[in-house]
Amino acid sequence: MRRRRHGAELEAALLEAAWDELVGVGFANLTMESVAARARTGIAVLYRRWPNKDQLVLAAIEHYRRTHPVETPDTGTLSGDLHALLTGMSRARATFTAVAAATAFSGLLAEAGLPPAQTRDRLLGDHPFSGAEVIYQRAHDRGEIDLERIPPAALTMPFDLVRHDLFMNLKPLTPARIQTIINDLFLPLVRERVGGPEATGAG
Repeated sequence: MRRRRHGAELEAALLEAAWDELVGVGFANLTMESVAARARTGIAVLYRRWPNKDQLVLAAIEHYRRTHPVETPDTGTLSGDLHALLTGMSRARATFTAVAAATAFSGLLAEAGLPPAQTRDRLLGDHPFSGAEVIYQRAHDRGEIDLERIPPAALTMPFDLVRHDLFMNLKPLTPARIQTIINDLFLPLVRERVGGPEATGAG
């Protein structure tokens, strides 16, 4: 006999089934019935947790993003850490972003009743990877940057650009593009706010 699932285990199984169905047939063809069949459960189990297909799909996308984090690197320099993190983010999120974008343009944007910005944040995440905070703090402790003098918008800029490129191109960024974001746009901006000889000390 198949073991009964409960609580968080059941909810995770339902969200994973919804993600697999979304990838397999797309948002337009996904139904609550098809997800229930893939999860091998009754449709009432879904409706007890999500009132409609839109909310189920948003929850499935958020669950996939949350359960597939990008590893936080530790190379010893801010530029090295950013290069590794943005490269990992680009590769890991390319397929995810393609599915999320297709979902948005297949009807979720209109049917969910959310403004475009809120839909984007629900699909792609409203905050850069938590690993960024660790990387920035380490760089601050090494004297590469001064977090007290850098506007928050500047710290999110590399991740915003990667998310934008992924959403627009639906494929991983090239190494040259990642280097441009880091070396030509981000590092000159934050290093000029250190105000000391440390500003030139990072590789």
